[in-house]
Amino acid sequence: MLKTALAGLRAHRLRLLLTSLAIMLGVGFIAGTFVLNDTIDAGFSQRVTADAGKVDVAVLTKKAGDELPEEVLERIRALPGVTEAQGLIRGPAPVLGKDGKTIGYAPTTALSITPGPLDRADIVSGTGPGTDDQAAVLDKNTAKAEGFRLGDTITVLDAEQARHRFRLVGLLDPGVDQELSFTGAVGFTSATARRMTGEKGYREIDVAGPAAGLKQAVAAAAGGAYTVKTGDELAGDLAKAAGADTQMLTLGLLLFGVVAMMVAALVIYNTFNILVAQRTREMALLRCIGATRGQVFGSILLESAVVGLLASALGLVIGYGLASLTLTVLGAVEAPLPTDATVALTPVTIAIGLAVGLVVTVCAALLPARSATRVPPIAALRSQVEEQTFRTGLVRIGFTTLFLVAGIATTCVGVFALTPGQEISLFVVMAGGVLTFLAVLILGPVLVKPLSALAGWIPRRLFGVPGRLAVDNSGRNPKRAATTTVALTIGVTLMTLISVVTASTRLTMTSKLDDQFPIDYMLSSQERDSVIPRSVAEELRGRPELASVAQMREVKAKVGDERLDVGTYSGAIEPYISTGSMTAFGPGQVALDEFVAARLGVRVGDTVPLATKREGTVSLKVVALLDGTQSSLPPVTIAEQPFESYFGAVPDSRVLVNIKDGVPPERARKVVDAAAAPYPVVQVASSTDVRGQFDETLDMVLMIITGLLGLAILISLLGIANTLSLSVHERTRESALLRALGLTRPQLRRMLSLEALVLGLIGALVGVVLGVVFGWAAMMAMLDGAIFVAPVWQIALFVVLSGVAGVVAAVLPARRAARASIVGSLAAG
Repeated sequence: MLKTALAGLRAHRLRLLLTSLAIMLGVGFIAGTFVLNDTIDAGFSQRVTADAGKVDVAVLTKKAGDELPEEVLERIRALPGVTEAQGLIRGPAPVLGKDGKTIGYAPTTALSITPGPLDRADIVSGTGPGTDDQAAVLDKNTAKAEGFRLGDTITVLDAEQARHRFRLVGLLDPGVDQELSFTGAVGFTSATARRMTGEKGYREIDVAGPAAGLKQAVAAAAGGAYTVKTGDELAGDLAKAAGADTQMLTLGLLLFGVVAMMVAALVIYNTFNILVAQRTREMALLRCIGATRGQVFGSILLESAVVGLLASALGLVIGYGLASLTLTVLGAVEAPLPTDATVALTPVTIAIGLAVGLVVTVCAALLPARSATRVPPIAALRSQVEEQTFRTGLVRIGFTTLFLVAGIATTCVGVFALTPGQEISLFVVMAGGVLTFLAVLILGPVLVKPLSALAGWIPRRLFGVPGRLAVDNSGRNPKRAATTTVALTIGVTLMTLISVVTASTRLTMTSKLDDQFPIDYMLSSQERDSVIPRSVAEELRGRPELASVAQMREVKAKVGDERLDVGTYSGAIEPYISTGSMTAFGPGQVALDEFVAARLGVRVGDTVPLATKREGTVSLKVVALLDGTQSSLPPVTIAEQPFESYFGAVPDSRVLVNIKDGVPPERARKVVDAAAAPYPVVQVASSTDVRGQFDETLDMVLMIITGLLGLAILISLLGIANTLSLSVHERTRESALLRALGLTRPQLRRMLSLEALVLGLIGALVGVVLGVVFGWAAMMAMLDGAIFVAPVWQIALFVVLSGVAGVVAAVLPARRAARASIVGSLAAG
């Protein structure tokens, strides 16, 4: 039987090629994900270890935002055995671009560069500042984005917003520090960093010296208020924190890999199912000459195991190539990931790839192998293999009903019974989708005939006899057709769902942005501090191009036991009140954001104490609660005149501007930019800019997800090609009879192409319906007040592409059938 099984593999190697491709792609994707993750993690670890390896002991604060005072550093330096101890300074210091405005959406982070053995800055070009207080280094990403080069003069604002000029002497790599990757980094000497940031203490103290007992001595000198770690512990924590950023990436890629393998499993199952059906006489002959059922079962499983192992091994090679290509692309676009580590296939990745491919292939072949054992020896005497007829059966109806009811009920709970926006509601909807899909999977053979009639309505009428034959053939073996199309259905369902979610999210968020950003332009600083001179708003208010100008001012003050943003406003601003009223809003009154009121434990009618700068602590009555999801007012809002008496003439934190009807936006933008130009910290944003950034992000996500799901679509198309190829072989005599009766070669090719078209459209139609329904359910579960929209043209494109792809998949099988000899085919039958 072993020789027979191996001979069968050699005989059917062309039939198994597409199955092998499906396994190779699925395993390749999963293996590539592991290789990519291992490489990036290794790169993170290399960078972190290289940095932290210079440190023997590190002292850190226990709470973010706290500082280590100078006296702690002096006590540590005085310890015997300490050869070096340096405090690291870090704080905001905005860098100005060549346009004179602050760079980015958050102030650039300034840090101290300490020369000597504890220098952990990764200078990739030029040098560090050394002891030159007029020199600075900049992170390479900011320098590239703003066009700065070594030797240029850069302008940086200090804590008092005063300008300072520095000579750019080096570029640094922010490495695995996510804060620096987001804000950008500018490095100075320790003295200059303290002067620019206004920081009194240190973010961290690094210590070098003999390892024996150093940690205990430093801990005793620092005191119990701080955390003390060895260099190895610091490296481990930093590596763990950096690796956490890759966990979601790995999980997301693996989910797509699982989808790909699930689709591949359906292709494998269909292939072996057809092969077993075609080899009925062969199995029966084996039984006639003494083979037992167990031997027949084992031979099929042996074939699947050999195919699975060989294809999985090639899949590992593909995965390695995919990972290398991905790292090359990431390096080219300068993604904030370490892409310079050595790419390698680890033993764990090899074991996982081989195991996944082998297990999926063997499991997919179990049912076909079991059906092979039921072939009676008498079947060897039949001249033609009988086609199996399909019966719906009570068991199928029962399971379909069970899964469908459970799926619909679960989905309804997620949409209507749970609060939108919670993770649990989305997970419940996902569970409902899985149950419903199982119901559709079980019911698939029942749906094939009516759907083939629907999808084939136009081909039947346009293409005459080939069209009618193609439609009839597509529904001739419902089980096979259902298994073939379900692979495509998975891909189209997910792509439609993602398209619906993306389009609905875009519309919903645009609507919310219009509510929260109901103005044309907003002037603010990076941190929305009150730094905008009031003269800016006054100048804008006098311009004929503008319809309205509103101002907001904010300060930090103690409200009850909380330190919160307290502010006021003037001008036409919609407060979005959820409870209470701001009519005749004046002294002694306050409006609170709903979330702030919940934290303070107060309601409308209660009073809250406010610590003011000029009048001490005053008691304010809560007259309104603001809707935090829509209101743009400060969390604690008081009237303008009382605010002035409490805190003095505070500058504006935001200025909101609306254009007068009929004024071109370009002209109004020039007016607003001119008013803000003298003040480098004042940035101008428009509603168009905000929506544009949101749209760019959504488009990028959609493009990535579509590309990843394209793998599942590709594998499902291999399944259609495989099914047609095997079906052509199975119907060799039938095709020859059709040719003998007058069907021409082009008509035969057209018939098989139309059959593939109908199969592709069946899978696409089911996928579109499921994708739209569960796209709606996902939106209702994800966002409160979601606006549902189905991108009709995009979904129609999916359907068209599925049909076209099905036709393309049929090209080779159709050519093969058309070239076959009529006499030879009839004789072979």
